[in-house]
Amino acid sequence: MIRLLMGICLCFIFLLGYTQEIDADLLKVKKRLDAVQQFSATVVLDLEVSFINMPTKTAKVYYEEGKRMKFSSDDFVMLPRRGLDFSLSEIFRYPFITVDRGMEQRDGKLAKVINVIPTDKLSELALVTLYIDQHTMRILASEINTRKEGSYTLSMRYASTKDVLPSHVEASFALERLKIPLNFMGKDTEIDRKQMKSQETKTGIIKMQLKDYDIQYRS
Repeated sequence: MIRLLMGICLCFIFLLGYTQEIDADLLKVKKRLDAVQQFSATVVLDLEVSFINMPTKTAKVYYEEGKRMKFSSDDFVMLPRRGLDFSLSEIFRYPFITVDRGMEQRDGKLAKVINVIPTDKLSELALVTLYIDQHTMRILASEINTRKEGSYTLSMRYASTKDVLPSHVEASFALERLKIPLNFMGKDTEIDRKQMKSQETKTGIIKMQLKDYDIQYRS
């Protein structure tokens, strides 16, 4: 699947060329995000996996401009390496082109759909699909395909129309890509290993509520 996506990406690059202008709405979204220099927040986290019973957990999230988002918790490590990063910093790390895919309904809102295709082989991303709310210039959802770590989807909700950062994030992912020892999910977590082994496809959803934001904006 990843090879097919990369092949499609190469075709797009050949047809559109490197001189294509970046989508104007995406640049507006980037400008809003660039205003945030760093932030931290408390995360209330719930995991939905059929064979894992994990009580609600609390963690901290940290972001600093130019660096990947980091999560920390005292008693569990059930977090994908990159699948929860809603800062989109990885998308803008290397050169890319964009393709306008038209409009589509997303979570009850009409969203502009854009494909983001990295043009630098150093990027770990193969193809990104973004759903943009043109009224608030924010990302409603993103579907991210990586070169080596599979695919994941992020859906975001915001507390108010003025907020740059989301109050709720839902991440869907393939568990086999996490590569996290299940013993490190906390002592109060129950794992049905028999059911886990019987399932061919292991998927999961992480639901996050973000609160107590401490945001430092660019001066």
